[in-house]
Amino acid sequence: EVQLVESGGGLLQPGGSLRLSCAASGFTFDDYAMYWVRQAPGKGLEWVSATSWNGGISTYYAESMKGRFTVSRDKAKNTLYLQMNSLKSEDTAVYYCARDPGSRTWDYGLDYWGKGTLVTVSS
Repeated sequence: EVQLVESGGGLLQPGGSLRLSCAASGFTFDDYAMYWVRQAPGKGLEWVSATSWNGGISTYYAESMKGRFTVSRDKAKNTLYLQMNSLKSEDTAVYYCARDPGSRTWDYGLDYWGKGTLVTVSS
């Protein structure tokens, strides 16, 4: 059974940093591209970042996250990370990790999701 479990969310002040984790199980983690997606209160889903299979050789970010967020993955720990720096109030959201359906390819879909972790940025 595929499972994705996010952790690391919390309450912090603007300008702070936080690292989110997503523990994956039930599939060969290194064979799949992975995504971070977020949903701010009262708003729709927003794509945050993506990392390719095979150790995450390729990474991609939404424009507003470039230079502030870093996605990475640890094959040995089957874990996806999102390092978030210089956080702003508009980064407040539930952050989800999700899997691309394609094995060793980009399908650009999302077939499995975690339950999310809440990040609140407020002074």
